[in-house]
Amino acid sequence: MSQMTVYTARNIRTMNPSLPEATVVAVKDGRIIEVGTLESMAPWLEAHDHVVDNRFKDHILMPGFVDPHLHPTIGSMLLPCHWVTAMEWQLPDRVSPAIKTHEGFMDRLAEIERSLSDPREILISWGYHKIWHGDVYRKQLNRISDSRPIFVCQRSFHEIVANDAGIDWMEPARDELERHEQVDLETGRFFETGMFLALKSLKRIMMDPERFAQGMAQMKKLMHRGGETTVGDMAFPLTDEAFEWEMLSDNFGSDDAPFRIAITPRGINDMASYGGRTADELKRVNELEERSTDKLRFTNSIKLFADGGFNAELMQLLPPGYIDGHHGEWMMAPEVFEDLARLYWNAGKQIHVHCTGDLGVELALSVLEKLQAERPRFNHRFTIEHLGVSTPEQVRRIKDHGGIVSAAVYYVHELGEAYWHGSIGFERASQMSRMGTLERLGVMTGFHSDFLVSPPQPLKLAWVAVNRIAESGAVLGERERTSLDFAMRAITIDAAYVLNMENEIGSIRAGKLADFTVLEADPWETPLEDLKDIPIWGTVFEGRPFPIK
Repeated sequence: MSQMTVYTARNIRTMNPSLPEATVVAVKDGRIIEVGTLESMAPWLEAHDHVVDNRFKDHILMPGFVDPHLHPTIGSMLLPCHWVTAMEWQLPDRVSPAIKTHEGFMDRLAEIERSLSDPREILISWGYHKIWHGDVYRKQLNRISDSRPIFVCQRSFHEIVANDAGIDWMEPARDELERHEQVDLETGRFFETGMFLALKSLKRIMMDPERFAQGMAQMKKLMHRGGETTVGDMAFPLTDEAFEWEMLSDNFGSDDAPFRIAITPRGINDMASYGGRTADELKRVNELEERSTDKLRFTNSIKLFADGGFNAELMQLLPPGYIDGHHGEWMMAPEVFEDLARLYWNAGKQIHVHCTGDLGVELALSVLEKLQAERPRFNHRFTIEHLGVSTPEQVRRIKDHGGIVSAAVYYVHELGEAYWHGSIGFERASQMSRMGTLERLGVMTGFHSDFLVSPPQPLKLAWVAVNRIAESGAVLGERERTSLDFAMRAITIDAAYVLNMENEIGSIRAGKLADFTVLEADPWETPLEDLKDIPIWGTVFEGRPFPIK
């Protein structure tokens, strides 16, 4: 029999209200035996061979952080790209500086193009956002190069812009591309489902095994630095099921990877051309679930899509809409969304819905109300993903119908002021990611990074929620700030609930998996404005310590 290990700590924040604090946790065979004090667990210590490990005696232990909506595949594709971003990003192998002007963006892109010695090399960048970088479309990219294919991935990865050389390089012919309603060849924009047409060609480069493995190595470092031990891959696969599964298995299924991935399949196999074969979709999802392993597990869930990307300003809005009068986009036609939601609802699946604007939320809630009337379900955990722009009344309806939320709280920090001045006005921009209302109404809520929407740093998400500090340092939507307890639950036990895994992870109690995030300071003893800066020693995954290197 294996030996029991007893970890001591300055404090253990268990996230279990029945025993919120402790100083000792005993683990064996990857699971927690008991949490408490040396005195309280004396019967266990007397009965079992054990070793006391004091390496964390000056540290704080918390449940392993849970990020319920992260995209390991997308991150692995984009991390090797050339980053040109409006915000500074600290990456494992470099720093992407903040570039906030059109001139700065174009100059940097031109500099990258000149640095490529091979004239056949495809230039792929990530980080473009129109609010800061202005119009970067086909004609502008042609000025950088009329011979090298250039693809500029928008900040949210809901849109790709190409120059003429890039459009000609793609496999679909121009006449086929012109027929797609979410492709605009005049501007070179491939957005929402049209973006998947571009990816069918770009995956030849972005999913090159060697390149992809490099991106996945960086992805693992970022997740570990954030103290994460469980993440949700929310929409599997992206474009290539067999390849993505193989890469996930090789890189996250190994013993040296201190993570597990909860996988939620896409409700539609081919986002670019849905054919309406709902029975085939359910069969595909059920077959995927048969692959489940301890570290790559399916959780009886699927993901559907309502409106477009928040960062791309393609979310669908109720009146008064956008200041400039443009409209958002649907990622699924509303009637297709309803048909698929009914299919998976009747099959007993947990449904996660990508909703970024209040009209997208309205679609999701109206369908939920129909489904509850047709076939009532309890504990269905119908999940609104993101909740960018919403109304207080919609949050109450989420509560009334038993829904929960997985929130992209980071929106308010990066986009609050930008969308106030350039997109939707002060009232809605200051109330985006309305976490305070969720807390007041008692809606179960987890926080997610949706990497690359925000860094995979749960403490930073909690910092945004409790402070609502915008990019300039101003507070936006003071009444939508949350308590520290709510925020910390949203990255531990409540995030585990979103993934339907709260019985195994998310708190420190007897019987659960021995996943801990090891902190240098106690969040409850740290000024709220400093929450994001608490150093992370590393993690313990199923009882094994993994220091950050």
